This record gives sequence, structure tokens and C-alpha cells, in this order.
Amino acid sequence: MLPSPEKLLSRNLLDVLIRAGLILLLALFCFRIFHPFLDLMLWSVILAISLYPLHQLLSHWLGERPNSAATLIVVLGLVILLVPVVMIGMSMADSVRDLVHAIQNRTLQIPLPPDSVQNWPVVGQYIYPFWHRVATDFMGVAQQVAPHLQGVAKKVAGQAAGVGMGLMQFLAAFVIAGVIMAYGKLGSRTACDIAIRISGPDRGPGLAELCTGTIRAVAQGVVGVAFIQTLILGLGFIVMGIPGAGLLALGVLLLGITQLPVVLITLPAIAYVFMTNDSLLVAILFTIWTAAGGLSDNVLKPLMFGRGSKVPMAVILIGALGGMLSNGIIGLFVGPVVLALGYELFMSWVHEREAPVAPPAEPPVQPAP
Repeated sequence: MLPSPEKLLSRNLLDVLIRAGLILLLALFCFRIFHPFLDLMLWSVILAISLYPLHQLLSHWLGERPNSAATLIVVLGLVILLVPVVMIGMSMADSVRDLVHAIQNRTLQIPLPPDSVQNWPVVGQYIYPFWHRVATDFMGVAQQVAPHLQGVAKKVAGQAAGVGMGLMQFLAAFVIAGVIMAYGKLGSRTACDIAIRISGPDRGPGLAELCTGTIRAVAQGVVGVAFIQTLILGLGFIVMGIPGAGLLALGVLLLGITQLPVVLITLPAIAYVFMTNDSLLVAILFTIWTAAGGLSDNVLKPLMFGRGSKVPMAVILIGALGGMLSNGIIGLFVGPVVLALGYELFMSWVHEREAPVAPPAEPPVQPAP
């Protein structure tokens, strides 16, 4: 006797639920195992996609040898980046540690504002009394502000203190990116196959191209340029012995990613050097170096393969700040790229329109006999 249709439907539904549950359980276990390496692999993939055009160019020059081209990029990148990255990372960690130590021991001293601050147009009358109060009663001001900023400040300080480990992870991601670039053609085909599987053969290649273009544009035109600016200006801050040089470099990185003017940091740094340095020539050379570093984005953006992004700056800003608060220095780089990619995919889905269906053709009229 054959089972009834209701029993067949119930049995099929139970089979589907069991299979879906097993697949979900396997996916959760896989995610749990892969989670410690998720940020590192994301950063590696972003670097590989950003540097892949350079890899293809070098591979062509070396006689279609992708492995040699990837090795050359990794070696040159580590040689160029290792010293400045380590110096800035150690300076950031020392700056945060010294700041926390000074606040805890109540030894933090803020210099009194010069009288010329009062003559600044528009803002001078507001900045001078606030600066004077902070310099004379820093702990009182800190106690008033602390309840409002306590949670965020602890989070930012903790993440900034671990910036050295994050920069070491960046160097490791650079090496992994070299391995990914060596197998770039296979990875490109795989990404296209995944996109086709998700969106179908008509829209899949376009989806893969959109993802690649967005990642490359934000990583090169925004994050990459900001990172180079940070290296240039950060080294100048460290060499001149400016207090909190690492934190100033981190501020330059944030301003560069959000495409805000870095003069908010460079002008006070130049003023500090002129007021504290005995050598006028050194102060002038530092000013020239800082001005060149601050204006370097105007030269770097046309030279980089990505020329910026159409993603709103608010999305990039939220991605940078949220990424840093959640994942430290790695999140500062990965956050804007991932959030920009999600934004582009979402807006592409919003603006997607179904192709109009043509009305059925009417049968031809047969002539009368």
C-alpha cells in the first residue's frame, strides 16, 4: 500500500530540515575553526586584489612567471615597509602607554596657551579659555568629561595599545597576499564561478567585477594613499621627537582614510617644532617635509591604480572607526573596504531592474483564399 500524499510531504519536509540542520551545523563548525584567521585572510585578499595589476605587469616583464613576480613584490614590500611600520607601531604603543601612565599618576602637563591664540579669527575667543582651563585644571576637566567618554576611551586606548601586533599581522598578510597573487588566475576563475552560482550566468560576471572594482578602488585610492601619507608624516614626527608622535600618525591615518585635511594635525606639529626647536634650518626642513607629505595624496591618487571610490565618505568613515573599535588596527584598514563593498552590492541590488518582458507576437494573418 502506497503512503498517502500527506505522509510523503511530511517525510520530504523532515528530510529537508535534517539536511539543512546538518549543513548549518557544519558551517558553524567551519566558521568557528576559521574565525581566528578571518581578519588576517580578509586583509590578505584585499592586498592581493589591490596589488594584482602590478603583479600581472611584473609577471609579463619576467616572461610570464607569476610565482617570481609575487615573490619580488613581497620581498620589495617587506624591505620598504618593515622599518617605518615597526617604528610607527612602537611609537603608537609607547604614546598610548605614556599617556595612560601620566593620567593615572596625575603628572600630565598641558602647556599654557600663548596670548596670540586670543587673536585668532572667529575661534580664538573660544579656544583660549578652554585651553587655559585644561592647562591649569586638567584633572577637573577630565573628571567632567570622563563619564561621557569612558567606554569609548578605554576601547580606543586598548586597540591603539595593541597596534604593534596589528602591524605585524599586516606584514604577515602581505606575505599571504603574495601566495594568493601567485595563483591569481585560478582565484579569479573561482570567484567568478561563485558569483555565477549566486546570481546566475547573466549577472554573475558583473557581480564579480563589481566586487573587484570596489575593493581595488577603496583599498588603493583611499586606504593605500592614507597609509603612505601616514608613513611619510609619521617618520617626520618621530625624528623630530614630537610628543605623542604615534598617536599623531594614527590621527593622520584616520583623516586620510576619511579624506579630511591632514593640516588639522600637521599645522600644530609645525608650530610646535618652531616653538621648541633651536635650529631654524631644521624647523624649515621639517616644514618642507611635512608639507610634501600632506600634499602627497594629490600626486599619489593619479599614480595608484584605484582613483578613489564613489562610495560616500560617511560609509568609509563608519567603516574605519567601527573596524578599529572592533578589530584594532586591522579593522581600520579592512573595515572601510568591507563596508564599502557591502554598500555597493546593496545599492546594485536596489537599482537592479528586471528586463521588460516582450509581449507575445501575434500570429500572422492568413490571406483569404
